[in-house]
Amino acid sequence: MTRYAFVLLLFASCTQSVDIIEPDNPADIDPPDPSTMAPTSEAALSNAEQTAFNYFVTKGLTEVQAAGIVGNLIQESNVIPTSVEFGGGPGRGIAQWSVGGRWDSSHNDNVTSYSNQQGVSRWALSTQLDFIWYELTSFSGYGLASLKASTSVTSATVAFMAKFEICGTCNQTGRVSYANQVLAAYGTGGGGGGGGGGSGCFSGTLNMQMPANACVQSKYDHLWYQCSNGSWVDRWSDPTACNGVHAL
Repeated sequence: MTRYAFVLLLFASCTQSVDIIEPDNPADIDPPDPSTMAPTSEAALSNAEQTAFNYFVTKGLTEVQAAGIVGNLIQESNVIPTSVEFGGGPGRGIAQWSVGGRWDSSHNDNVTSYSNQQGVSRWALSTQLDFIWYELTSFSGYGLASLKASTSVTSATVAFMAKFEICGTCNQTGRVSYANQVLAAYGTGGGGGGGGGGSGCFSGTLNMQMPANACVQSKYDHLWYQCSNGSWVDRWSDPTACNGVHAL
């Protein structure tokens, strides 16, 4: 080998590309397989619709406006945070944010980046609810002003559908119907809202039936849940005081 050839070979070996692997967000684990989830865990027995409804009411929206949002989320995903669009489409999560867009790519506006910054899982219901509120309050184009101006279930549902979901085939009738059901089930006028009464909930953590509004830290995911009308909801989304606090 000539001296010139050796130099070329050395240069080539030193300039080969190296893959740089960024550290993963340790909280961003793959969504759980429902078949492996303990059937009595607080998460498995939770009511995501009510958690979402309570969440937006605690943010200052009216019950009508909160119901309009949740009616849309039921249409999109049944409020299942691990939802993947049917047929392998790009939609992910409760609002069906698109892969290649608001799920993982849009500049300063995607679930993945947001969850990494917060150190939480992008597949968690609480993360996705927080991200919806982040988008609504950070980007005027997503229609928070229109939503806050809404005084009926229909107008609230349509405002969120048109400005936030920006869907193609939207099924407005279905979304409004779901929103009306949410308001009837969880609004204070429908007897399904928070309060001191209501049914109890079974806690897999404590292996016993708990009274309404009991607050339990789950041994399955270490998150806090509150018993609200027979279902577990995220503790921080329920404005009602705890009727007993049970930490791990």
